[in-house]
Amino acid sequence: MSIMQLTQTIHILPTTPGSLNKHTKQPMLPGLELEHDKTPVVTNRQIAEVLSGIANLLENQNSNPYRIQAYRNAARGVLDLNESAAEILARSEELPVPGLGHRLRARIKELVETGTMTFYNDLSMSLLPPEVRRLMAVEHVGPRTAIRLYEELNIDTPEKLWWAAQHHRIRNLPGFGMRSELRLQEAAAQMRKHSTATPLDGAA
Repeated sequence: MSIMQLTQTIHILPTTPGSLNKHTKQPMLPGLELEHDKTPVVTNRQIAEVLSGIANLLENQNSNPYRIQAYRNAARGVLDLNESAAEILARSEELPVPGLGHRLRARIKELVETGTMTFYNDLSMSLLPPEVRRLMAVEHVGPRTAIRLYEELNIDTPEKLWWAAQHHRIRNLPGFGMRSELRLQEAAAQMRKHSTATPLDGAA
């Protein structure tokens, strides 16, 4: 199975004030020395918001539906806890959340202890529609670009891609422009030379 993997990190805690003054040396009166910075406690609501946000992000990127549901179930489970997740983890106990897998437990623990969560966005190519995979055969067209072209302009073949670029339909999409449109047009034209042309009826 072909997979494209992205690593993303979510931060929910601000930089502690003491870290901004670590290079400043000022005399302190006895008994008024700065206390060690304490990391703010991450609440159950914050954990649930992060988990829910990741689920929405994965859904928008056509990720594995089971993984999306796992993050949403975890968010609901954390919200249903009768005790702070931070306190439970501080006692080295497992979070009593049904169906919570080992990886998600590790992610939540990382979030509670550091204020950040690193997750890997695995986009399985076999889960993409065949029209999207067909577009990805064109140079410069990755999965994200193929999904957008298919969903927003109904482009599902290299021929339709060439037609849309020829008629300046792609440059109007957010994130695209004249140069990227021309690059896609040239790449689609190369594909057309090596394949039998198909009717362009219905091109968006």
